[in-house]
Amino acid sequence: MTDATVTLKPGKDGPARAGHPWIFSGAIAEIDGEARAGAFVRVLASGGQVLGTGTYNPRGSIAVRLLARQEVALDPSFVRHRIADAYALREAVGITRDNTAYRLVHGEGDWLPGVVADVYGDFVVLQILTAGAERLRPAILAALQEVVDPEGIFERSAGGARREEGLGDRTDVAQGAAPPAYIEVREGEARCLVDVRGGQKTGFYVDQRDNRALVGRLAGGRDVLNCFAYTGGFAVAAGRGGARRVVSVETSGPALQLARENWALNGLGDDRAEWLARDVFDVLTPLAGAPEEQRFDVVVLDPPPFARHRADRDKAVRAYRDLNRRALRALRPGGLLATFTCSAHVSRELFLHAVATSGQPTMRLQVLAQLGAPADHPVLAAHPEGEYLSGLLIRVAQG
Repeated sequence: MTDATVTLKPGKDGPARAGHPWIFSGAIAEIDGEARAGAFVRVLASGGQVLGTGTYNPRGSIAVRLLARQEVALDPSFVRHRIADAYALREAVGITRDNTAYRLVHGEGDWLPGVVADVYGDFVVLQILTAGAERLRPAILAALQEVVDPEGIFERSAGGARREEGLGDRTDVAQGAAPPAYIEVREGEARCLVDVRGGQKTGFYVDQRDNRALVGRLAGGRDVLNCFAYTGGFAVAAGRGGARRVVSVETSGPALQLARENWALNGLGDDRAEWLARDVFDVLTPLAGAPEEQRFDVVVLDPPPFARHRADRDKAVRAYRDLNRRALRALRPGGLLATFTCSAHVSRELFLHAVATSGQPTMRLQVLAQLGAPADHPVLAAHPEGEYLSGLLIRVAQG
Protein backbone atom coordinates (compact mmCIF):
# COMPACT_ATOMS: atom_id res chain seq x y z
CA MET A 1 0.00 0.00 0.00
CA THR A 2 2.84 2.40 0.87
CA ASP A 3 6.60 2.40 0.34
CA ALA A 4 7.58 3.75 3.75
CA THR A 5 6.32 4.96 7.11
CA VAL A 6 7.13 8.47 8.32
CA THR A 7 6.98 9.06 12.07
CA LEU A 8 6.87 12.60 13.39
CA LYS A 9 8.67 14.04 16.37
CA PRO A 10 6.71 14.53 19.60
CA GLY A 11 4.67 17.73 19.47
CA LYS A 12 4.99 18.10 15.69
CA ASP A 13 1.68 16.51 14.71
CA GLY A 14 -0.62 19.49 15.41
CA PRO A 15 -0.81 20.91 11.86
CA ALA A 16 -1.48 17.49 10.32
CA ARG A 17 -4.19 16.75 12.88
CA ALA A 18 -5.81 20.09 12.01
CA GLY A 19 -5.84 19.23 8.29
CA HIS A 20 -2.69 20.94 7.01
CA PRO A 21 -1.43 18.92 4.02
CA TRP A 22 2.31 19.61 4.41
CA ILE A 23 4.83 17.81 6.61
CA PHE A 24 8.13 19.66 6.85
CA SER A 25 11.41 17.79 7.01
CA GLY A 26 12.22 19.23 10.43
CA ALA A 27 9.12 17.57 11.91
CA ILE A 28 10.20 14.05 10.94
CA ALA A 29 11.77 11.78 13.57
CA GLU A 30 12.15 8.57 11.57
CA ILE A 31 11.52 7.05 8.16
CA ASP A 32 11.10 3.29 7.87
CA GLY A 33 11.22 1.90 4.33
CA GLU A 34 12.21 3.01 0.85
CA ALA A 35 11.76 6.79 0.89
CA ARG A 36 12.78 7.90 -2.58
CA ALA A 37 11.37 10.90 -4.42
CA GLY A 38 7.71 10.23 -5.14
CA ALA A 39 7.38 7.47 -2.56
CA PHE A 40 3.95 6.75 -1.11
CA VAL A 41 4.13 7.04 2.67
CA ARG A 42 1.87 6.72 5.66
CA VAL A 43 2.42 9.31 8.36
CA LEU A 44 2.30 8.51 12.07
CA ALA A 45 2.33 10.69 15.15
CA SER A 46 5.05 9.94 17.69
CA GLY A 47 2.57 7.77 19.60
CA GLY A 48 1.79 5.65 16.56
CA GLN A 49 -1.58 7.14 15.52
CA VAL A 50 -2.15 7.34 11.76
CA LEU A 51 -2.25 10.95 10.56
CA GLY A 52 -2.63 10.31 6.84
CA THR A 53 -1.20 9.08 3.56
CA GLY A 54 0.91 11.14 1.21
CA THR A 55 3.88 11.36 -1.10
CA TYR A 56 7.48 11.97 -0.08
CA ASN A 57 10.38 13.89 -1.56
CA PRO A 58 13.68 14.40 0.29
CA ARG A 59 14.75 17.34 -1.88
CA GLY A 60 12.87 20.23 -0.28
CA SER A 61 11.68 21.52 3.07
CA ILE A 62 8.17 20.14 2.37
CA ALA A 63 9.01 16.46 2.77
CA VAL A 64 5.49 15.00 2.69
CA ARG A 65 2.36 16.21 0.93
CA LEU A 66 -0.73 14.54 2.31
CA LEU A 67 -3.49 13.32 -0.01
CA ALA A 68 -5.69 11.84 2.71
CA ARG A 69 -6.14 12.16 6.45
CA GLN A 70 -6.33 8.40 6.91
CA GLU A 71 -4.47 5.36 5.63
CA VAL A 72 -5.55 4.72 2.04
CA ALA A 73 -4.22 3.12 -1.12
CA LEU A 74 -3.03 5.79 -3.57
CA ASP A 75 -4.31 3.80 -6.53
CA PRO A 76 -6.28 4.71 -9.68
CA SER A 77 -9.58 4.33 -7.83
CA PHE A 78 -8.48 6.87 -5.22
CA VAL A 79 -7.36 9.37 -7.88
CA ARG A 80 -10.60 8.96 -9.80
CA HIS A 81 -12.57 9.65 -6.61
CA ARG A 82 -10.61 12.83 -5.96
CA ILE A 83 -11.11 14.17 -9.50
CA ALA A 84 -14.79 13.17 -9.59
CA ASP A 85 -15.30 14.99 -6.28
CA ALA A 86 -13.55 18.08 -7.67
CA TYR A 87 -15.80 18.05 -10.74
CA ALA A 88 -18.91 17.61 -8.56
CA LEU A 89 -17.93 20.72 -6.57
CA ARG A 90 -17.69 22.81 -9.76
CA GLU A 91 -21.06 21.48 -10.88
CA ALA A 92 -22.68 22.18 -7.51
CA VAL A 93 -21.71 25.87 -7.51
CA GLY A 94 -22.76 26.41 -11.14
CA ILE A 95 -19.31 26.96 -12.61
CA THR A 96 -19.58 24.23 -15.25
CA ARG A 97 -23.03 25.54 -16.25
CA ASP A 98 -22.05 29.18 -16.72
CA ASN A 99 -18.50 28.86 -18.07
CA THR A 100 -16.50 26.72 -20.47
CA ALA A 101 -13.19 27.80 -18.90
CA TYR A 102 -12.57 26.88 -15.26
CA ARG A 103 -10.17 25.17 -12.88
CA LEU A 104 -11.08 21.53 -12.36
CA VAL A 105 -8.28 20.53 -9.95
CA HIS A 106 -6.58 23.04 -7.66
CA GLY A 107 -3.74 21.19 -5.96
CA GLU A 108 -3.98 21.04 -2.18
CA GLY A 109 -7.38 22.73 -2.30
CA ASP A 110 -8.77 19.54 -3.86
CA TRP A 111 -6.48 17.25 -1.84
CA LEU A 112 -4.33 16.50 -4.91
CA PRO A 113 -1.05 18.34 -4.20
CA GLY A 114 1.04 19.15 -7.24
CA VAL A 115 -1.87 18.74 -9.68
CA VAL A 116 -3.50 21.59 -11.60
CA ALA A 117 -6.06 20.93 -14.32
CA ASP A 118 -7.92 23.65 -16.21
CA VAL A 119 -10.78 23.04 -18.63
CA TYR A 120 -10.97 25.07 -21.83
CA GLY A 121 -13.93 24.03 -23.91
CA ASP A 122 -13.33 20.47 -25.08
CA PHE A 123 -9.74 20.34 -23.80
CA VAL A 124 -8.00 19.98 -20.44
CA VAL A 125 -4.64 21.59 -19.71
CA LEU A 126 -2.72 19.65 -17.06
CA GLN A 127 0.20 20.62 -14.84
CA ILE A 128 2.08 17.99 -12.81
CA LEU A 129 4.35 19.88 -10.40
CA THR A 130 5.64 17.41 -7.78
CA ALA A 131 7.41 14.04 -7.76
CA GLY A 132 4.43 12.45 -6.02
CA ALA A 133 2.00 13.78 -8.61
CA GLU A 134 4.36 12.57 -11.34
CA ARG A 135 4.09 9.02 -10.03
CA LEU A 136 0.28 9.33 -10.12
CA ARG A 137 0.30 10.77 -13.65
CA PRO A 138 -1.11 7.69 -15.47
CA ALA A 139 -3.99 7.51 -13.00
CA ILE A 140 -4.60 11.27 -13.28
CA LEU A 141 -4.80 11.10 -17.09
CA ALA A 142 -7.18 8.15 -16.95
CA ALA A 143 -9.41 9.85 -14.39
CA LEU A 144 -9.56 13.12 -16.32
CA GLN A 145 -10.54 11.23 -19.44
CA GLU A 146 -13.25 9.30 -17.62
CA VAL A 147 -14.71 12.18 -15.62
CA VAL A 148 -14.50 15.02 -18.16
CA ASP A 149 -14.28 13.13 -21.49
CA PRO A 150 -12.26 15.84 -23.27
CA GLU A 151 -11.15 15.73 -26.88
CA GLY A 152 -7.60 15.99 -25.65
CA ILE A 153 -5.37 16.65 -22.65
CA PHE A 154 -2.48 19.04 -23.19
CA GLU A 155 0.27 18.99 -20.58
CA ARG A 156 2.23 22.04 -19.47
CA SER A 157 4.36 20.58 -16.70
CA ALA A 158 7.30 22.96 -16.65
CA GLY A 159 9.08 25.55 -14.57
CA GLY A 160 10.91 26.06 -11.32
CA ALA A 161 8.52 24.04 -9.17
CA ARG A 162 9.30 20.87 -11.12
CA ARG A 163 13.02 21.52 -11.11
CA GLU A 164 12.94 21.90 -7.33
CA GLU A 165 11.31 18.46 -7.22
CA GLY A 166 14.04 16.97 -9.41
CA LEU A 167 11.81 16.74 -12.49
CA GLY A 168 12.37 17.84 -16.06
CA ASP A 169 9.91 19.83 -18.17
CA ARG A 170 7.16 18.25 -20.24
CA THR A 171 5.02 20.29 -22.65
CA ASP A 172 3.10 18.25 -25.18
CA VAL A 173 -0.13 16.45 -25.96
CA ALA A 174 -0.59 13.95 -23.15
CA GLN A 175 -3.68 12.22 -24.46
CA GLY A 176 -6.16 12.47 -27.33
CA ALA A 177 -6.24 15.27 -29.87
CA ALA A 178 -3.93 18.27 -30.06
CA PRO A 179 -5.59 21.58 -29.17
CA PRO A 180 -6.08 24.18 -31.92
CA ALA A 181 -4.01 27.36 -31.95
CA TYR A 182 -6.82 29.15 -30.11
CA ILE A 183 -9.74 27.72 -28.15
CA GLU A 184 -12.85 29.87 -27.89
CA VAL A 185 -14.32 29.79 -24.39
CA ARG A 186 -17.29 31.38 -22.67
CA GLU A 187 -17.18 33.19 -19.32
CA GLY A 188 -20.75 34.05 -18.52
CA GLU A 189 -21.83 35.99 -21.61
CA ALA A 190 -18.29 37.00 -22.56
CA ARG A 191 -16.25 35.08 -25.11
CA CYS A 192 -12.51 34.77 -25.31
CA LEU A 193 -9.82 33.10 -27.40
CA VAL A 194 -7.24 31.18 -25.34
CA ASP A 195 -3.76 30.08 -26.38
CA VAL A 196 -3.27 26.96 -24.23
CA ARG A 197 0.05 26.10 -25.86
CA GLY A 198 1.97 29.33 -25.33
CA GLY A 199 -0.16 31.59 -23.13
CA GLN A 200 0.57 32.49 -19.50
CA LYS A 201 -0.13 29.86 -16.83
CA THR A 202 -2.37 27.33 -18.61
CA GLY A 203 -3.46 29.91 -21.20
CA PHE A 204 -5.81 32.23 -19.32
CA TYR A 205 -6.29 33.66 -15.85
CA VAL A 206 -9.40 31.72 -14.85
CA ASP A 207 -8.81 32.82 -11.25
CA GLN A 208 -9.92 36.37 -12.10
CA ARG A 209 -13.39 35.39 -13.37
CA ASP A 210 -15.41 36.90 -10.50
CA ASN A 211 -13.24 40.02 -10.41
CA ARG A 212 -13.70 40.59 -14.14
CA ALA A 213 -17.46 40.38 -13.60
CA LEU A 214 -17.17 42.95 -10.79
CA VAL A 215 -15.24 45.37 -13.01
CA GLY A 216 -17.89 44.88 -15.68
CA ARG A 217 -20.61 45.89 -13.23
CA LEU A 218 -18.68 49.00 -12.19
CA ALA A 219 -17.59 50.15 -15.64
CA GLY A 220 -20.83 51.55 -17.03
CA GLY A 221 -20.31 55.07 -18.41
CA ARG A 222 -16.78 55.27 -16.98
CA ASP A 223 -13.25 55.57 -18.36
CA VAL A 224 -11.25 52.45 -17.48
CA LEU A 225 -7.47 51.95 -17.47
CA ASN A 226 -6.63 48.24 -17.68
CA CYS A 227 -2.99 47.68 -16.65
CA PHE A 228 -1.11 44.43 -17.35
CA ALA A 229 -3.93 43.69 -19.77
CA TYR A 230 -2.64 40.32 -21.08
CA THR A 231 -5.28 39.03 -23.55
CA GLY A 232 -7.93 41.54 -22.51
CA GLY A 233 -10.13 39.73 -20.01
CA PHE A 234 -10.75 42.82 -17.87
CA ALA A 235 -11.01 44.99 -20.98
CA VAL A 236 -13.76 42.80 -22.45
CA ALA A 237 -15.62 42.78 -19.11
CA ALA A 238 -15.46 46.57 -18.91
CA GLY A 239 -16.50 46.98 -22.53
CA ARG A 240 -19.45 44.63 -22.16
CA GLY A 241 -20.37 46.48 -18.95
CA GLY A 242 -20.79 49.73 -20.90
CA ALA A 243 -17.51 51.52 -20.26
CA ARG A 244 -17.21 54.80 -22.11
CA ARG A 245 -13.55 54.16 -22.88
CA VAL A 246 -11.12 51.30 -22.11
CA VAL A 247 -7.36 51.81 -22.36
CA SER A 248 -5.36 48.56 -22.11
CA VAL A 249 -1.63 48.50 -21.38
CA GLU A 250 0.49 45.42 -22.07
CA THR A 251 4.16 44.99 -23.03
CA SER A 252 3.62 41.72 -24.92
CA GLY A 253 2.71 42.43 -28.53
CA PRO A 254 1.17 38.98 -29.19
CA ALA A 255 -0.93 39.18 -26.01
CA LEU A 256 -2.15 42.66 -26.92
CA GLN A 257 -3.06 41.50 -30.42
CA LEU A 258 -5.11 38.67 -28.96
CA ALA A 259 -6.76 41.21 -26.64
CA ARG A 260 -7.83 43.18 -29.71
CA GLU A 261 -9.26 40.00 -31.24
CA ASN A 262 -11.15 39.19 -28.04
CA TRP A 263 -12.60 42.70 -28.00
CA ALA A 264 -13.82 42.23 -31.57
CA LEU A 265 -15.10 38.72 -30.81
CA ASN A 266 -17.50 40.28 -28.31
CA GLY A 267 -18.84 42.79 -30.85
CA LEU A 268 -17.38 45.81 -29.07
CA GLY A 269 -16.73 48.97 -31.08
CA ASP A 270 -13.20 50.12 -31.86
CA ASP A 271 -14.12 53.69 -30.91
CA ARG A 272 -14.21 52.77 -27.20
CA ALA A 273 -10.87 50.93 -27.04
CA GLU A 274 -7.23 51.98 -27.01
CA TRP A 275 -4.29 49.55 -26.94
CA LEU A 276 -0.88 50.58 -25.63
CA ALA A 277 2.15 48.31 -26.05
CA ARG A 278 4.03 50.10 -23.27
CA ASP A 279 5.34 49.63 -19.76
CA VAL A 280 2.64 50.25 -17.16
CA PHE A 281 4.89 52.48 -15.04
CA ASP A 282 5.58 54.71 -18.06
CA VAL A 283 1.86 55.12 -18.65
CA LEU A 284 0.91 55.77 -15.02
CA THR A 285 3.66 58.24 -14.12
CA PRO A 286 2.57 61.17 -16.36
CA LEU A 287 -1.02 60.87 -15.10
CA ALA A 288 -0.05 62.09 -11.63
CA GLY A 289 -1.10 65.72 -11.50
CA ALA A 290 -2.55 65.58 -15.02
CA PRO A 291 -5.81 67.43 -15.72
CA GLU A 292 -8.83 65.55 -14.45
CA GLU A 293 -10.13 64.84 -17.94
CA GLN A 294 -6.93 62.90 -18.74
CA ARG A 295 -7.29 60.63 -15.71
CA PHE A 296 -9.60 57.64 -15.19
CA ASP A 297 -12.65 56.60 -13.20
CA VAL A 298 -11.50 52.99 -12.80
CA VAL A 299 -7.98 51.53 -12.79
CA VAL A 300 -7.29 47.79 -12.80
CA LEU A 301 -3.88 46.53 -11.64
CA ASP A 302 -3.29 42.81 -12.22
CA PRO A 303 0.52 42.51 -12.30
CA PRO A 304 2.62 39.34 -12.45
CA PRO A 305 3.91 38.04 -9.10
CA PHE A 306 6.51 40.36 -7.61
CA ALA A 307 7.59 37.73 -5.02
CA ARG A 308 8.19 34.22 -6.35
CA HIS A 309 10.18 33.26 -3.24
CA ARG A 310 9.91 34.22 0.43
CA ALA A 311 13.21 36.10 0.20
CA ASP A 312 11.61 38.46 -2.36
CA ARG A 313 8.79 39.53 -0.06
CA ASP A 314 10.13 42.86 1.26
CA LYS A 315 11.22 43.98 -2.20
CA ALA A 316 7.81 42.97 -3.57
CA VAL A 317 5.97 45.00 -0.92
CA ARG A 318 7.93 48.09 -1.92
CA ALA A 319 7.10 47.44 -5.57
CA TYR A 320 3.38 47.03 -4.81
CA ARG A 321 3.41 50.26 -2.80
CA ASP A 322 5.08 52.15 -5.66
CA LEU A 323 2.77 50.72 -8.31
CA ASN A 324 -0.39 51.46 -6.35
CA ARG A 325 0.82 54.96 -5.48
CA ARG A 326 1.06 55.73 -9.17
CA ALA A 327 -2.31 54.14 -9.93
CA LEU A 328 -4.10 56.09 -7.20
CA ARG A 329 -2.77 59.35 -8.63
CA ALA A 330 -4.13 58.36 -12.05
CA LEU A 331 -7.70 58.36 -10.72
CA ARG A 332 -10.25 61.11 -10.71
CA PRO A 333 -11.80 62.08 -7.35
CA GLY A 334 -14.12 59.30 -6.27
CA GLY A 335 -12.38 56.87 -8.62
CA LEU A 336 -12.10 53.12 -8.08
CA LEU A 337 -8.95 50.99 -7.97
CA ALA A 338 -9.17 47.20 -8.40
CA THR A 339 -5.71 46.02 -7.39
CA PHE A 340 -4.30 42.51 -7.02
CA THR A 341 -1.31 40.45 -5.97
CA CYS A 342 -0.80 36.85 -7.05
CA SER A 343 2.33 36.51 -4.90
CA ALA A 344 1.64 33.75 -2.38
CA HIS A 345 4.43 35.09 -0.15
CA VAL A 346 2.64 38.45 0.22
CA SER A 347 -0.26 37.90 2.61
CA ARG A 348 -3.59 39.65 2.28
CA GLU A 349 -2.79 41.72 5.38
CA LEU A 350 0.62 42.73 4.06
CA PHE A 351 -0.84 43.67 0.68
CA LEU A 352 -3.52 45.80 2.34
CA HIS A 353 -0.81 47.59 4.32
CA ALA A 354 1.20 48.23 1.14
CA VAL A 355 -1.83 49.73 -0.60
CA ALA A 356 -2.98 51.70 2.44
CA THR A 357 0.41 53.37 2.76
CA SER A 358 0.64 54.20 -0.94
CA GLY A 359 -1.89 57.04 -0.90
CA GLN A 360 -1.17 60.74 -0.67
CA PRO A 361 -1.87 62.68 2.57
CA THR A 362 -4.99 64.29 1.09
CA MET A 363 -6.49 60.96 0.00
CA ARG A 364 -9.01 58.91 1.97
CA LEU A 365 -8.84 55.31 0.80
CA GLN A 366 -12.00 53.31 1.42
CA VAL A 367 -11.92 49.51 1.08
CA LEU A 368 -15.17 48.54 -0.64
CA ALA A 369 -14.37 44.84 -1.04
CA GLN A 370 -11.65 42.31 -0.42
CA LEU A 371 -11.23 40.18 -3.52
CA GLY A 372 -9.83 36.76 -4.32
CA ALA A 373 -10.16 33.70 -6.50
CA PRO A 374 -13.53 32.08 -7.29
CA ALA A 375 -14.96 28.81 -5.97
CA ASP A 376 -13.09 26.63 -8.45
CA HIS A 377 -9.91 27.62 -6.56
CA PRO A 378 -10.79 26.21 -3.12
CA VAL A 379 -8.44 26.71 -0.18
CA LEU A 380 -8.25 24.24 2.71
CA ALA A 381 -9.30 25.83 5.99
CA ALA A 382 -6.09 24.61 7.64
CA HIS A 383 -3.86 25.65 4.71
CA PRO A 384 -3.93 29.45 4.35
CA GLU A 385 -0.80 29.21 2.18
CA GLY A 386 -3.12 28.04 -0.59
CA GLU A 387 -4.62 31.54 -0.92
CA TYR A 388 -2.29 33.14 -3.44
CA LEU A 389 -4.60 35.70 -5.10
CA SER A 390 -5.53 38.71 -3.00
CA GLY A 391 -7.26 41.84 -4.20
CA LEU A 392 -8.86 45.05 -3.03
CA LEU A 393 -11.51 47.35 -4.43
CA ILE A 394 -10.53 50.82 -3.24
CA ARG A 395 -12.44 54.09 -3.55
CA VAL A 396 -10.40 57.28 -3.47
CA ALA A 397 -12.00 60.21 -1.70
CA GLN A 398 -10.29 63.58 -1.34
CA GLY A 399 -9.85 65.71 1.78
